Amino acid sequence: MKFTAETTRAEALALLGRAFAEAGVDTPDLDARILLAEALEIAPVELILRPEMRLGNGGERLKAYAERRLAREPVARILGLREFWGLPFELSPETLVPRPDTETVVETALAEIPDRTAPRRVLDLGTGSGCLLIALLHELPNAWGVAVDRSPGALAVARRNANRNGVGDRAAFVAADWASAVAGRFDFIVSNPPYIATAALEELPREVRRHDPTAALDGGPDGLAAYRAILAEARRILAPGGALVVEIGYDQKEPLEDLTAAAGLAVTRVQGDLGGRFRALVIGLAEAWPQKKA
Repeated sequence: MKFTAETTRAEALALLGRAFAEAGVDTPDLDARILLAEALEIAPVELILRPEMRLGNGGERLKAYAERRLAREPVARILGLREFWGLPFELSPETLVPRPDTETVVETALAEIPDRTAPRRVLDLGTGSGCLLIALLHELPNAWGVAVDRSPGALAVARRNANRNGVGDRAAFVAADWASAVAGRFDFIVSNPPYIATAALEELPREVRRHDPTAALDGGPDGLAAYRAILAEARRILAPGGALVVEIGYDQKEPLEDLTAAAGLAVTRVQGDLGGRFRALVIGLAEAWPQKKA
């Protein structure tokens, strides 16, 4: 794909959109606008206000972006940044790209908190970019949190994201395998663990399969390995009256209810996402919910 200094913004948008559509990109026009604005270092609205402007020196950068997108590298990976809960998050090869559906976990956790100004202790297991913990700390001004991940690289990114979003002084970062190194009790525990069955990884979209870290996707033979590890520690670290909120696959509600009951815990709420699929479970200590059927 060739762009020159004389190519106009409108011409570049049309060329990019057509190329992306032909390559089977899901959102060709949107991706074209985002990448063109980034290549020119302008706000996207400038593409509408001044479509006749020439690319100038931005053409070579745009060409490089276009080639990466045509190779099915996600836009967020190309930019190294993704918005989640209205906040900017740096990405790296060690972190998942935060998905809009994962905001359901934040919404569900916040719905369990009647007083957002009260002091709270929050734990994020498998934090990745830190998006869950940071979003919650952003909404809970007197909360303090711990982010756990087995990847030191992911933790470094999460720490930078916490500082970028103004909550770094209320967050700690621990390299560990799930909750194995965690002490104390937490009012809220959140997690978006790997939940794809190993055999199904090859069925994922190429953008995910090639660019998201496998360790953040692979949930073991049945997709439930990480949940078993989390539930095994949950009674030890969940405060009385507290809640564990986890993201789940659309078909994992019933097996997770069984695992939860076996761990002496109870599913107290199941939350769907915008598409109507099961997306989050709220789990509490079973003795606090004797009337609930797990």
